[in-house]
Amino acid sequence: MPFDLHTHSFVSDGTEAPAAVVRAAASVGLTGLALTDHDTTAGWDEAAAEARRVGVSLVPGMEVSCVSATGISVHLLSYLQDPAAPGLLEEIERSRQSRVTRAQRMVERLTEDFPITWDTVMEHSSPEATIGRPHIADALVSVGAVATRSDAFAHILTARSKYYVSHYAPDPVHAVRLVREAGGVPVFAHPVAQMRGRVVGPEVFEEMIEAGLAGVEVYHRDNPDDGRRWLLDLADRHGLLVTGSSDYHGTGKPNAMGENTTPDEVVERLAEMATGAEIIRP
Repeated sequence: MPFDLHTHSFVSDGTEAPAAVVRAAASVGLTGLALTDHDTTAGWDEAAAEARRVGVSLVPGMEVSCVSATGISVHLLSYLQDPAAPGLLEEIERSRQSRVTRAQRMVERLTEDFPITWDTVMEHSSPEATIGRPHIADALVSVGAVATRSDAFAHILTARSKYYVSHYAPDPVHAVRLVREAGGVPVFAHPVAQMRGRVVGPEVFEEMIEAGLAGVEVYHRDNPDDGRRWLLDLADRHGLLVTGSSDYHGTGKPNAMGENTTPDEVVERLAEMATGAEIIRP
């Protein structure tokens, strides 16, 4: 069975503990998974212990939040990096701190129209998590402002909303270099998911590839069919890895564990490219 290379726990914006995410992968018969919480590796140890216990492989990873020079959000999956590498560590810590400040400012704006407070939001996060829009969305659900997290993002928390506040994130080209310096393998997450908002143009892909981009996440529910064909051609021309995954968030999103997967042979190529960490194998 293959791997699901993009999953989240409540260490970032998922709804389950890292161990529970690992068990979810085992329950659908996957060989393994990658835990890729946003801008943190805090769930690695718990996930690794559970992976050994239930007999699945774990690819330790992280999803780095980036913003292009034109203000477009880019998500970069980093696999098997050294979690203590100073350059990448300093950058994600800067992003995490900015996210917290941004979330506080958004909650201040929301309290004018909705019965939520910072304490309400904190009730919907784990102690290790960096507070972000998903936690604010869960707070809005809890007070009956919206029915689901997705509804909150579609209306109240959209970037076009009066409540929205931007936050610091590294340029994706710089992030690719930092992941490489940390011994990791950088893969562009859901790169043509226009339903999420604007996507970067081909010139940014080329710059990221020149900086060391190793792969593209082609098989993701948010990539349209024509976008997948374009990505496959890009990968063929540049020798990039092609991955697939669910972007699992527990009950935070409808995405099902293993709905898109990556073959074992691609995961082995990924492991061969990494020098920062190793796959946890049963």
